Amino acid sequence: MELCELSRRATALVPADGRRRAILGICGPPGAGKTTLAEDLVRSLTDSHGERWAVQVPMDGFHLADVQLRQLGLADRKGAPESFDPDGYTALLGRLASGSGAVVYAPGFERDLEQPLAAAIAVPSETRLVVTEGNYLLLEDPQWAAARSWMREVWYVDADAALRRERLIARHVQFGKTPEDAREWVLRSDEANARLVEATRHRADVVVGQSCSAASASEG
Repeated sequence: MELCELSRRATALVPADGRRRAILGICGPPGAGKTTLAEDLVRSLTDSHGERWAVQVPMDGFHLADVQLRQLGLADRKGAPESFDPDGYTALLGRLASGSGAVVYAPGFERDLEQPLAAAIAVPSETRLVVTEGNYLLLEDPQWAAARSWMREVWYVDADAALRRERLIARHVQFGKTPEDAREWVLRSDEANARLVEATRHRADVVVGQSCSAASASEG
């Protein structure tokens, strides 16, 4: 599938009654291109349906803040499943799915600070599709499975492992790490998380292979 076909598939997830919302999950290992695909998809959908029809809500807004990670002894595992708040994420998805009519404010993630940012994203009442992306949407752990239960589909983004690692190293350098520290972090922490995520690939509804803004996909 190209992006236009993925947009049609995403549109078809939304109930025809015009009142209820659908939630689409985009999953994949660190550096695979989840955010890029989510941004491209939301842009395509808003071009077709209107500015607020689709909104992107990242799982990264539920990163634990550094102060909590230090208290929990998880500072060197930032980005691992245990460094998130899956219960809070699940509660937000439930509110979003209900489409109650009120604006829902969701946390974002500030890359410059590497910290979650409360109430950074507004999901207005007219939004029909929420696109949420993150690493752990397909984990079988009960807390993550509860979050998955709110999603109509989850798409998995595949990418070449070497390309993923280079993207991650460049990202860490961009946001303050030395090249040596960035490579160490990627090979130790990010790759451990990637192996965990890659083991969930078979649970996806669609597998998407992404290069820049072009996408191809197969149903899982």
